[in-house]
Amino acid sequence: MYSRLFVLILCLLVSNPSSAHDHIWINVDTQNLTLSVMKGLATQAVFDNIAIGRFGASKTRMMGDNRTPLGSFRIDRVKEPSRYYRFFGLDFPNREAADLALAENRITKETWQSIINAIETGRTPPQNTPLGGHLGIHGLGQGDHEVHGLYNWTNGCIALTNAQIDKLSKWLKPGVVVEIW
Repeated sequence: MYSRLFVLILCLLVSNPSSAHDHIWINVDTQNLTLSVMKGLATQAVFDNIAIGRFGASKTRMMGDNRTPLGSFRIDRVKEPSRYYRFFGLDFPNREAADLALAENRITKETWQSIINAIETGRTPPQNTPLGGHLGIHGLGQGDHEVHGLYNWTNGCIALTNAQIDKLSKWLKPGVVVEIW
């Protein structure tokens, strides 16, 4: 686990050394079910017992597979209030997910182009492609705390308790990087 985190941090430093030291980013560990708020290499806060997609996480997420996508994303929208109390949307599908899906023939060239056009014009990528969408970090809303504590239950989102999302929300702004691994 620590070797994967080290490689992730190293990649962030190499790709953009100044931003890795100055900006807040979110680190989601899908194996240990933790979400950490990072400022460069320094941990600002850790939230344990998060829930992810009911069928785990995958680089090759598809609509309806109930998996959390792995990769680097950004918060691109905020919805308060929401069905899940607070919702911080991810820019999924992003270019990396679209490129991989096209290479593996999981989407058409036309679908790929619609995702890329949205990205290049600063819009939220289409949420109704075969890759799915409407993914983010959210609270429970009126959901069952016991279920949340026992199971990965989401359709691919990252869920925290309402109290946790209240504490986390001060760091979740559009543009914040979310690394899911």
